[in-house]
Amino acid sequence: MAPAALPGLLPLCACLLLTPGLAQAGKLLVVPMDGSHWFTMRSVVEKLIQKGHELVVVVPDVSWHLRQSLNCTVKTYKTSHTLEDLNRDFLDFSKVHWKTQIQSVFSLLWSPSIGLLDLFYSHCRSLFNDKKLVEYLKESSFDAVFLDPFDLCGLIVAKYFALPSVVFSRGVFCGYLEEATQCPAPLSYVPKGVLGYSDAMTFKERVWNHIVHLEEHLFCRYIFKTGLEIASEILQTPVTAYDLFSHTSIWLLRTDFVLDYPRPVMPNMIFIGGINCKQGKPLPEVSCLSFSS
Repeated sequence: MAPAALPGLLPLCACLLLTPGLAQAGKLLVVPMDGSHWFTMRSVVEKLIQKGHELVVVVPDVSWHLRQSLNCTVKTYKTSHTLEDLNRDFLDFSKVHWKTQIQSVFSLLWSPSIGLLDLFYSHCRSLFNDKKLVEYLKESSFDAVFLDPFDLCGLIVAKYFALPSVVFSRGVFCGYLEEATQCPAPLSYVPKGVLGYSDAMTFKERVWNHIVHLEEHLFCRYIFKTGLEIASEILQTPVTAYDLFSHTSIWLLRTDFVLDYPRPVMPNMIFIGGINCKQGKPLPEVSCLSFSS
């Protein structure tokens, strides 16, 4: 593994890399997530390329959208599943979620979501089985890893190569965002996302919020079980979800604090709300004369 840099400089380096006009072009390793996650992330990747950054995108050879042409280096690795397997697991997942809404970690645990997650988790084992690709990544001297945390692989890659990581996400299951950033999240005021409560909860809602929090601690380990086993195998040491998520340098959150309930945030949590919106046309120029007429 690459030697670790000074921890205090990692957030600064990652922030400078993604801020136009403040730093020279950097070299980023991109570990994306397939499906709708990639649609938004791709717009950022394309903008980084336009800004002159050198990007290497690592993708599986079986995917829906990830192998579409990009004006940068794209490295692929072989997976153990077919496109038919991917389509079947996603169809099972979508059927359940169209009919019922996931309202707890327990219900998520017994839904087809787990099969789809395990399939995505297997990508990382396939990536590290490609010794030639791993050696290429090791010798490339990247400045940071730009990743989607949903399938854990980007987090594993960043920890394996001891690189700063920039997470691009709407949020994270099981409250790992707050735990990883050591951000205060008092249960009487910060509701769990699956419940849909506001910050002004009734006594009954606060009690239920505590119950769901306890449920997360009991069952979340099973949701990430396969991914953490693969991480422990790759890193050759027992790994927890906290070990992976706490390694993150910058959290780019695809939301806006004005649309959410009031809650504490940490300096490395950056809101980028509006990035999911369609780009609007510029407003027409209007002169004062048009109003007077």
